[in-house]
Amino acid sequence: MSAKIALSTWPTPLEPMPRLARALGLGEGDLWVKRDDLTGLGGGGNKVRKLEWTVGEALAEGADTLVTTGAAQSNHARLTAAAGARLGLNVVLVFSGTPKSAERGSGNLVLDSLFGARIFWAGDGEPSTLAQAADDVCEQLRREGARPYVIPFGGSSPLGARGYVDAGNELLAQLPGVRHVVVALGSGGTMAGLIGALGEERVLGVHCGAVAEPAAAVSDLADGLTGRSVTPGALRIRPDQVGSGYGVLHEPVLDAMRTAATLEGIVLDPIYSGRAMAGLIQAVRDGDVRRGERTVFLHSGGLPGLFGHAQTVHRSVAALRAFRAV
Repeated sequence: MSAKIALSTWPTPLEPMPRLARALGLGEGDLWVKRDDLTGLGGGGNKVRKLEWTVGEALAEGADTLVTTGAAQSNHARLTAAAGARLGLNVVLVFSGTPKSAERGSGNLVLDSLFGARIFWAGDGEPSTLAQAADDVCEQLRREGARPYVIPFGGSSPLGARGYVDAGNELLAQLPGVRHVVVALGSGGTMAGLIGALGEERVLGVHCGAVAEPAAAVSDLADGLTGRSVTPGALRIRPDQVGSGYGVLHEPVLDAMRTAATLEGIVLDPIYSGRAMAGLIQAVRDGDVRRGERTVFLHSGGLPGLFGHAQTVHRSVAALRAFRAV
């Protein structure tokens, strides 16, 4: 049972990035940005498209409480909390880590609190530990008389991925002849949905380190979405921007964030969209994206998470240049 609900206004803007295109050696009209950071709800971001489907199903099933999992700075969790607030649903966020993780709470954690979500800290452990903790939370909620609905990690399921089939179709209407769509690959649902609309050959995913086997994750979701076999080997995935790990600042990513900010006034985050931009820049250098090919960078949002990433904040503040009046 599923019924899509409206949580934003579509389509999101598609804007040219001529200065960045020239800097990368592309044609001035080759590079565009799809502004899915401007989805409105809860600070914006790509997860809103998925939530229109998953929360729609939750409401259709009579749920009164949304439960989801993630890291402490999860953009998906923040937007789940915002969707719950808009629709009058309770929200419980099951996070890896301990309450100490929130002692200097910033970024998404501040917004989670403002939206009225409750947090359950599951401790450190494997992803299966987090999933089991969510099941335990649901059992407790049921004993209390609640009707919980679990939204999967990152909102990524064949159902949630339908949101990015919608986005892919928007792109085809906005920019006929698009050759490449570059996107951050986290839990896999955004890339899988784009593949559902555009095919494997036009979607380039930049692995961000959120899952151990990104190709398998995308393939499984795309199979369930499209009803056909999408083999991992057919996917275009760049694994070269993970660096030392998911939450660790990768130097080429900071460079990419600065490049996008200084040339186009576009703000990216260090975990997802910053890695995607670093992957796009490297793809141009490698010749995988070429001059004359219409290319779209999908901006997945994540601005609040930037302010919760201590390494990036410290490095950015340290780089400020002083101006001395004469």
